[in-house]
Amino acid sequence: MTHSASALASVPLVEVTRGDLVEGVHFGAFAVCDTDGRRLVSAGDVEAPFYPRSTLKPLQLLAMLRLGLELPDDLLALAAASHSGALEHIAGARRILSLYELDESALGNAVDLPYGTVEREAHLAAGGTRSRLAQNCSGKHAAMVATCQVNGWDLTDYLDPTHPLQQHISATITELTGDTPQTTSTDGCGTPLPAISLTGMARAFARLSAAPAGTSAARVAAAMRAHPDMVAGEHCDVTALMRAVPGLIAKDGAEAVQLLGVSGLGIAIKIADGSDRARLPIATRILASLPIPTGTAGDILSPPILGGGREVGGLHVTREVEDRLGEWERARPVAS
Repeated sequence: MTHSASALASVPLVEVTRGDLVEGVHFGAFAVCDTDGRRLVSAGDVEAPFYPRSTLKPLQLLAMLRLGLELPDDLLALAAASHSGALEHIAGARRILSLYELDESALGNAVDLPYGTVEREAHLAAGGTRSRLAQNCSGKHAAMVATCQVNGWDLTDYLDPTHPLQQHISATITELTGDTPQTTSTDGCGTPLPAISLTGMARAFARLSAAPAGTSAARVAAAMRAHPDMVAGEHCDVTALMRAVPGLIAKDGAEAVQLLGVSGLGIAIKIADGSDRARLPIATRILASLPIPTGTAGDILSPPILGGGREVGGLHVTREVEDRLGEWERARPVAS
């Protein structure tokens, strides 16, 4: 078995402090690109292949819109979601199926409880059980079988990489990222999972964020912006980020992947150890460095480091990252 060396090429991104000491360091890589894929600032190996996980969902949705899927904007946002499993998310996935005369039996995703802690507790308290609808990718899978229904394709093998749906999705991912996947695996929910570079994913989100009005790509971005609560959930940082930054599209993925796109700029972040807590501090710091207004993103705080129930430390970007971003900021022309 061969292994990518991309983790070895990671750099320190986020420090964990407790009291006066740095207790831990999260390594990773990030890239900020424009719509042509030009790297404006980066750290670590941003050309190595990695699995973008659920940050691929907006690209998968774009392919489905091009194939004739039609949904109201709140359900389009849900189709691009890793939702927390609130009542509106589960009901929304059921609505997608109903609009195309389908039901839960058509779904091929994993069976699970709601992803969000609050939502999971409420689900269990109401007598809910594990189901495909409660699983956090149910909106995407409902949209996938609906797209198959539109095109008269077999629903039973829609997750097979050779299925027409997955072939169209693969072509769209290649088009938007500019990358040809070097390898393909299977995501946690069962969909094909191509390995793409951070540069390619940043390019794709830059393009989505600046898609011309009237295009399917613009519809994806507009739906996510209009319904950030459907893309994640009320207690999720992705939802908070999109509410804080005008025009932002944001999507997280398993193993600490974060994608952001705004005003023709794309940001792709991967934390090497897969620690989700390190996504937000690096994401908000990079947003603050962009040459555009980024609203109140800086007010979204990372979870504190606790000792005896009180805050005794925190998560902060490293000096290396501060220096890299500061150098980029100083090199930009001063607006007149």
